[in-house]
Amino acid sequence: MNRVKSILQRALGGVSLALVLMLASCQAEPPAPMSVVPEQRHLNWHAMEQYAFVHFTINTFTDKEWGYGDESPELFNPTDFDADALVKIVKDANLKGLILTAKHHDGFCLWPSAYTEHSVKNSPYKAGKGDIVGEVAEACRKAGVKFGIYLSPWDRNHAAYGTDDYLVYYRNQLRELLTNYGPVFEMWFDGANGGDGYYGGANEVRRVESGYLYYDWPKMVEIIRELSPETVVWSSSLPDARWCSNERGVVSETCWAMATPEQMYPGGKDNKKVLAHGMEDGERWAPAEADVSIRPGWFYHENEQPKTPEKLFDIYLTSVGRGGTLLLNLAPDRRGRVPEQDVESLMAWREMVDKTFANDLAAEAKVSASSSRGCGYGAKSVVGQDDKYWATKDGVTTGDVTLEWSEPKDVKYVVVQEHIALGQRVRSFEIDVMRNGEWQNVTKATTVGYKRIIPIEGNGVDAVKVRFTDSRGELAIARVAAY
Repeated sequence: MNRVKSILQRALGGVSLALVLMLASCQAEPPAPMSVVPEQRHLNWHAMEQYAFVHFTINTFTDKEWGYGDESPELFNPTDFDADALVKIVKDANLKGLILTAKHHDGFCLWPSAYTEHSVKNSPYKAGKGDIVGEVAEACRKAGVKFGIYLSPWDRNHAAYGTDDYLVYYRNQLRELLTNYGPVFEMWFDGANGGDGYYGGANEVRRVESGYLYYDWPKMVEIIRELSPETVVWSSSLPDARWCSNERGVVSETCWAMATPEQMYPGGKDNKKVLAHGMEDGERWAPAEADVSIRPGWFYHENEQPKTPEKLFDIYLTSVGRGGTLLLNLAPDRRGRVPEQDVESLMAWREMVDKTFANDLAAEAKVSASSSRGCGYGAKSVVGQDDKYWATKDGVTTGDVTLEWSEPKDVKYVVVQEHIALGQRVRSFEIDVMRNGEWQNVTKATTVGYKRIIPIEGNGVDAVKVRFTDSRGELAIARVAAY
C-alpha cells in the first residue's frame, strides 16, 4: 500500500495524496429523480430538437390534402424523384431526422406492400419496381439522418376498414415496414379516424366507436417495442410524444413534458388544454411535438408559397424554444423534388438560427450561483453542452445563476435547460440584467424543460441573472447560455 501511495505521489508531482483522494471522492449524491422521468428513447428524441416531415403520395398528383381512396395507382408518377437529393436538403438544413408518409388516409402505399395492390408497385414509377420508403430509408442511413414512418390508421381505400379484418391487415403492414425498413426513430399515427371513403367500392361513411378500443393501441405498441425498441410513438393513445394542440408550430409557454393519456383525449375528443400545457402531475413522459408545414398545406399545391425564413425562425422560438421539438413538413412536387423556393427559404432559416446561436457569451463570463449541492454540481456546470449540471441541496427549490462579464455585452436571447433525465422541475423563473451596477427585471416565465429560449432586451449589460422562483424539487439545471 505504501509503495502504491509513493508511486501516485511521484506521478502527481508531490501533490498531497490525501488531497487527491479527497477530491476524487467528494462528488455529492445527485438529486432524487422525480416520479416520472424520460426513457433513453425520449432523451435521444429531445436532443434531436428539429426534424423533417415529408408529405408525398398520390395526393401530390390529385391536388388534394385527403384522398378519397379511389385514386388509381397509375396517377403516382414522379418524373425526377431522388431520395439522396431529398435527404441532402434535410441534412443541410440541420434537421436531424425525416418522417415519411408511407401511407396517408387514401390508403396508397409508398412501398410494394405484400398485403395490397393499392401501392407503388402498380404505378408507373420505375415501371412498378420502385420503393419510395426503401429509397428514402436507405438515403437516410447513408447520410446519417434518422428515419421515421407515418402510417395512417384510417384507410379510405380498404374494403375491411372498421372490422377486425382491417386490424390484421394494418398490423401486418406495421410489421412489414418495421421489419424491412426499421429501426425507426419515430412512428407517427394520425388521429383522423373514420368518415366517408371509397372502402373497396362501398362509397359510404364508416366511423369507429373509439380509436383506442378499435385499434387496440397497446397491441400496436407491443409490435413496435418488439421490432424497434427505441422508437418514439406519436399517437393519441399511449404516446411517447403528444400533439401540441395546433399545426402552427406553437408550443404553449407553460409546457410540461408529462401527461396522462386518458386526459389528453377524454371520450375520444381533444382536450386542447392538456395537449397544449401537459400536466405537472401527468402519469407518463409525453412531451410536446410541434408539427407544422413550410407551406399552408401538407401536400404540394402549385398555388401556395412557402413561409419566409423570418416566420420559420419565429416557429423555432415557439417550438424548440419552449421545450418541444419541431417537426417541419416539406412537400415535394410532382417531379418528386422539394420546390426550389422552399429550399431557399429553408436554408435561409437555417443560416439565421446558426448565426443567432453561434457564440455563447456564457463561455466568456464569470459564473456564480446562490448555492450548490456540493462538489460536482457547482455553478460552472451550466456552461457548455455536456452531461454536467448545477444542482441545489435537498429541500432547496429556489436559487439563481449569474453570468457576469468584464465588459458590457448585448444579449438578445437567454437559453435555459434542465437536466431532464431526473425529471422536469421548474415551475417559474425570472431574468434580471445589470446595467451600471443596478439590477433590472426584464422578464418572467414559467416552465423550462429540455430547452427554453427567452428573448430579452439586453443591450449593454454587465451581467444576467436567472432566478428560479418555484420548482417541484431540487433544481437541476444543465445549461444557462446567452446570445
